[in-house]
Amino acid sequence: DVQTKPPRPHWYELYLQPCVAELLGTALFVFTGCLSVLKDSRDTGLLQPALAHGLALGPIISILGGI
Repeated sequence: DVQTKPPRPHWYELYLQPCVAELLGTALFVFTGCLSVLKDSRDTGLLQPALAHGLALGPIISILGGI
């Protein structure tokens, strides 16, 4: 039997795609954090930004985690 080598990943998948995913994930995380502080109500204190950051991490990791 002839054994074939698996194809090597394209340069885009090796270098560019992880950088774009990191940039997009960081931008979404910072954008969510900044938006959570814009409308700061006095009742929530530090809970609102903390919850916004924590709840933003879940979708960002699940969407971009495979890259």
